[in-house]
Amino acid sequence: MILPAISLPPNLKQSTMVPLFCGSFDMKVLLLAAGRSRRAQPIEDKNFLRFCGKFLIAHQVEALQHAGFQEILIIGGAHNLERLTPFARATAGNITVIEQQDLEAGMAGAVLSAKPHLQSNEPLFIVSSNDVVDAEAYQLIFEAGRNEHFDSHLLGKKVESYFPGGYLQVELDKIIGILEKPGAGNEPSDLVNLVLHLHKKTDDLIIALESATTDRDDRYEVALDTLIKNGTKMQAVSYNGYWQPIKFPWHVFDVARYFFSKTPKRIANSAHVDTSATIQGEVIIDEHAKVLAGATIVGPAYIGKESVVATNALVRDSYLGERCVVGFSTEIARSVLGDDVWTHSNYIGDSVIGNNVSFGAGTVIGNLRFDEQNIQVTIGKGKVDSGLSKLGLITGNDIRVGINTSFMPGIKIGTGTIIGPGLTINEDIPEQSYVRGETTLKISSNRSQLGLPSRAENLKKL
Repeated sequence: MILPAISLPPNLKQSTMVPLFCGSFDMKVLLLAAGRSRRAQPIEDKNFLRFCGKFLIAHQVEALQHAGFQEILIIGGAHNLERLTPFARATAGNITVIEQQDLEAGMAGAVLSAKPHLQSNEPLFIVSSNDVVDAEAYQLIFEAGRNEHFDSHLLGKKVESYFPGGYLQVELDKIIGILEKPGAGNEPSDLVNLVLHLHKKTDDLIIALESATTDRDDRYEVALDTLIKNGTKMQAVSYNGYWQPIKFPWHVFDVARYFFSKTPKRIANSAHVDTSATIQGEVIIDEHAKVLAGATIVGPAYIGKESVVATNALVRDSYLGERCVVGFSTEIARSVLGDDVWTHSNYIGDSVIGNNVSFGAGTVIGNLRFDEQNIQVTIGKGKVDSGLSKLGLITGNDIRVGINTSFMPGIKIGTGTIIGPGLTINEDIPEQSYVRGETTLKISSNRSQLGLPSRAENLKKL
C-alpha cells in the first residue's frame, strides 16, 4: 500500500523556515520511520516520543526542512501509519507517507518501498528518524556531495570507545567495506556508520538491494558491500558532532536534554506561575501550564502545555508532556514524562514514563542499587548494562498504579497494565497485565497492662 502525497490546507503549504544552507537540495529524502522499537520496549513508537512539545518525528522533519530539503518520503509500517498520516497532513511541506510492507527486510525493504517514487538516478538521501544529529552533519555530507569523484557519501561518527554498530573500513576517505559489530578491539576504524547516506546512482543501489541475500538483518549493508566490490566509489565523511541514537529507553534522557538545549527558554504568557513558587535555572513553561503556591522547578526543566505543578511539588532536570499533574508533595527528578501523567505524593527519579499513566499516593520508584553499580535492564532474553548507576522505571502507555507501591531500579511496565496497592515490583511486567498481591493480617488481643497514653498527655511532654 502506498499512501498518496498529502494535500495540505493553503495556510500550511509553505514552510516559514529559512534554509540553513544556501539554496535548496534537489533530491528526495527517505526518512526511515518503520522501526518497531523492539529494543526500546515498552516504548511503543520512538517517532512519537514528545520532546519540548514536539514529537521526535516532527523535530527530524523540521531539521531536514531547515537544511533545505524540499521533498520528504516518510517510510512507515502498518503499526504506525495511522499516526504518521495525520502528522504528515498537518505538517508544512511536500511530505509523502509510504508503507513498508515487509518490515523484516529492514533498511533494504524501506528503500525498495520507495522505488515507485524515485526517478532514474535521482540523488537520494537516506536518514533514520531515530538518530539525532546536529545541523553540521547535513552540512558536512552535502559539502562532500559536491565531490564528483565519489558516487555515494556515508557519514561516519568518530568514536573513542567501542559502539555495538557498523564500522566503516576506509583507506583515507574511501570506504572499502562495512563491518557490522566487530567487537571491542576489532574495529577497522574509529568511524561508526550513521544512517545519513547520500547516493547519487540510485538505479545501481536499487539493483543491488533487489539481488542482495543474507541470513541476518543486514541486507542493505550487504548491498553496499556488493556495490563497493563492483566499483562504486563511496566516501566516508567524518563527523565529530552530537549524535544520539534512540536504541534503548535510557537514551531518551540525553535526547531530551539535547532538544531542550536547542529550544528558546520562555514562560508562556498564558502560563500561571504563583508568586510564591520558586523557579531556578533554565526553564520552559509552555502554554496554559500552572505552577502553584510553594512549588519549585529547578532547570533544566520543561513543563508541557496545560500541565500543573502543584503545591510543595519539586521538578528538577525533568521534562513533562502535556496535561500532566505533579501532585502535592511529589518529586520528579531527572525524568521524562509523556502526556497525561498524574502523580500525588510520589517520588519519580531517572524514569521514562509513557502516556496516560497514573500513580497512587505514596508510590515511589527506586533508582539506585545498594552497591551503586550500573543498572542492568532486561532486553529480550538477556540483560543489558544501561551504563547508568541511577535508572528508575520505564513504562508504556495506559497504566494505573495503586497507592504505596514500590518499584525496584530498571523495571519495565508494559502498556495497558494495572498494578494494585502496597506491592513491591521487582520484575518486568508484560503489557495488558493485572498485578495484585496478597496481604495477610494477624490480629490478636492487646495484652498491654500499661494502657496507651492519651494525645493530650503526650502534648504536655513536649
